[in-house]
Amino acid sequence: MTGAVLVEAVRTPVGARHGSLSGWHPADLAGLVLGELGERCDLDPALVEDVVLGCAAQVGAQGFNLGRNAVLAAGFPETVPAATVDRQCASSHTALHVAAHAAASGARGLVVAAGVEVTSLVPVGATFGLGVGSPFGPGVEARFAGAGGLVPQGVSAELVAERWSLDRGQLDAHALEAHERALAARAGGPGAEVVAVDGRRRDGETGQVAATGTEVVLDECVDASLSSAELAGRKPAVAEDGVVTSGNSAPVADGAAAVLVASAATAERLGLAPRARVRATATVGVGARVALTGAIDATRMVLERTGLAVGDLDLVELHEPFSSVGLAWLHELGADPGRVNATGSALSLGHPVGATGARMVATLLAGLEHSDGRLGLVATGASGGLGEATVIERLG
Repeated sequence: MTGAVLVEAVRTPVGARHGSLSGWHPADLAGLVLGELGERCDLDPALVEDVVLGCAAQVGAQGFNLGRNAVLAAGFPETVPAATVDRQCASSHTALHVAAHAAASGARGLVVAAGVEVTSLVPVGATFGLGVGSPFGPGVEARFAGAGGLVPQGVSAELVAERWSLDRGQLDAHALEAHERALAARAGGPGAEVVAVDGRRRDGETGQVAATGTEVVLDECVDASLSSAELAGRKPAVAEDGVVTSGNSAPVADGAAAVLVASAATAERLGLAPRARVRATATVGVGARVALTGAIDATRMVLERTGLAVGDLDLVELHEPFSSVGLAWLHELGADPGRVNATGSALSLGHPVGATGARMVATLLAGLEHSDGRLGLVATGASGGLGEATVIERLG
């Protein structure tokens, strides 16, 4: 066997914003999953040739090359290099592709792809409020001025709903199903990919951190009390007559995840047992205004590269920042909804932005093994009009 293989994948539970993971520093939380990879694989971390970590809001506690700080926090040797990448919601999905491409090419033998975001400490959008200029320069603003300018994600989600003629009832029902699937999965206890984390809560007013005295093993955003009536009562979040609400949008959250990627030759040499191999990857750009549809085009591209049809996939982990995005993907690809986000999605589990891609990989691997499936897809759309997709094949 040649190419890139996935040896192990782990994740923390997803903590609700201002919840039980809010007191963790992002470097320490990412360091925790890095260390867990080494322990599960009985691996000398000095053998890791690079760590690529995704993070969307790289400022403050998440700035100054957070990947390197996570390596140091994990206790890895100082000889292990690291970098931090930002592709917004797809950041750690991009980290996976960087690692897989390096391993497949022979440039690296052993690479960790990871991601982290602690939105309780570094809020989404923090990079816009530094008083040192807009991320969108005059050239970008002029390019889109005639179309009404670039829009935030919520407006993009409304545009997606309009384009695919999705109504409020469809969006709410899709969100409710995501919670129901997550609750059904939770009944069996935390998955093997989940790393237990000591609870640390940060006081939003004082900034003081206190241990909760409990071990966190379950995703905190899953809502057992949610109902159709409660969702129907939510006010539109973007426009007065809009269909996007807090109930059919993914809650931002805290969490970290990591994947150990190797070249097939390195895995064999070190006696590592790969769980899956990377069949193909795809990265695309799409319209920057209706920016959240990148997963559609990326999926089409990766399926074309593998010669597979969507019906050949046993499971799909699709990033759903909004119900409209997930429903549009289902409409365009014609996939069996029962195979897509079988144990919930960001709508119910929460969205620790920079960690979500790697979290989905860990979930997919566990799901394929649990269901004895062979082929899986991870697909992500991201702000700015971007998309990533990866087909993996389970081994063994």
